[in-house]
Amino acid sequence: LNDNPSLYKITLSGTMKSPKINFDPPFLMLMPVPLDVKTETAISIIPQDYLRQSRIQVELPELELDEGDRIYPLSVQFPEGQDIVLSSDGTNEELICHISFKSSRPMSFLGNMFFIDEEEN
Repeated sequence: LNDNPSLYKITLSGTMKSPKINFDPPFLMLMPVPLDVKTETAISIIPQDYLRQSRIQVELPELELDEGDRIYPLSVQFPEGQDIVLSSDGTNEELICHISFKSSRPMSFLGNMFFIDEEEN
């Protein structure tokens, strides 16, 4: 270089990938059941492009009944944990989530469940 930095230029370029999660299946329809009987299904959460461990949280829909009572008829469980981990080959391991519904009152509804990582994505 001989104290002449203008002779050399270095150009760097790159692509930044944002972490995301996909679901299998992408939509969920639970079967009708009698009152106070639980219906349940499992979904796979497929994380992509997470470079460090993160934890998934779930926001469940809240329903307001005719009398004004508010209930959460859906519940979730992660039998193998809620942490997104990076495997030795650089990919993210999928998570299993069990979603269940149970109600003592007749109802049907359409709602969204939000799966959020630690950075609120």
